[in-house]
Amino acid sequence: MTIASGREESPSFRLDGRLAVITGASEGIGRAFALGYARAGAEVVLVSRRREKLVEVQRLVAAAGARAHVICADLRKLGDIRALAADVSSLVDGRDAALVLINNAGFAFTKPALEVTEEDWHRVLDLHAKGTFFCSQFIAELMIARKYGKIINLSSTWSASTDIGKSVYGAAKASITYLTAALSTEWAPLGVRVNAIAPCATLSDNTRLHMQQDPARSERLLGRIKLGRFPEPADLMGAAIFLGSPASDFITGQTLFVDGGWHAGR
Repeated sequence: MTIASGREESPSFRLDGRLAVITGASEGIGRAFALGYARAGAEVVLVSRRREKLVEVQRLVAAAGARAHVICADLRKLGDIRALAADVSSLVDGRDAALVLINNAGFAFTKPALEVTEEDWHRVLDLHAKGTFFCSQFIAELMIARKYGKIINLSSTWSASTDIGKSVYGAAKASITYLTAALSTEWAPLGVRVNAIAPCATLSDNTRLHMQQDPARSERLLGRIKLGRFPEPADLMGAAIFLGSPASDFITGQTLFVDGGWHAGR
């Protein structure tokens, strides 16, 4: 057995020299991650179905002094994921850039279990679970070839707690938490770290609209957050940058709850 000598240098939280693939980057949390990563020094690949919105984010990233690439893809379709991976492979070919993948694409879904249809099930699970798995699989191949990479999945407090209308969404997010641990076990020896961030209801534009439509439910959910407010997308940024940076190189298989204390003492 070899015991390594202690590391004395300070860890870097910068993302210089990293190429970050961010799914669902056209708005909300994904858009915030794109801008945060750009400001921390990363080059970013913006992925979504909506080119027009991605181009808007690309302009903001450029204004922050970073480079952004736009790739349109429907992550419920394996062909689109395969094409995305091919485009990313072309971007890093011949370069030393370290790859980061943020599997953020998804949408909030609330519907009583007795009303859920087969179409609902596939719409939620195909994007959250299938999309996360196959994006990870294809991009991990590129990381493994480089013997290094970071995958950050977006889980949710609903993966570990229940509420009316959250059966399908919670099942999808619980699958992401499990996949995070399972993939980390397989890929850690190959240099790929896999972690997840699990926020509670976060104030994106869509979430704000839902809260306005049901203020009683919003007040009840707020009561579960120990810090007394709903998070903004920027509140998740520290965790995302940390998990994508060299400072977290000895962390894998973890789900970090960024939820203002929702998960504590449940």
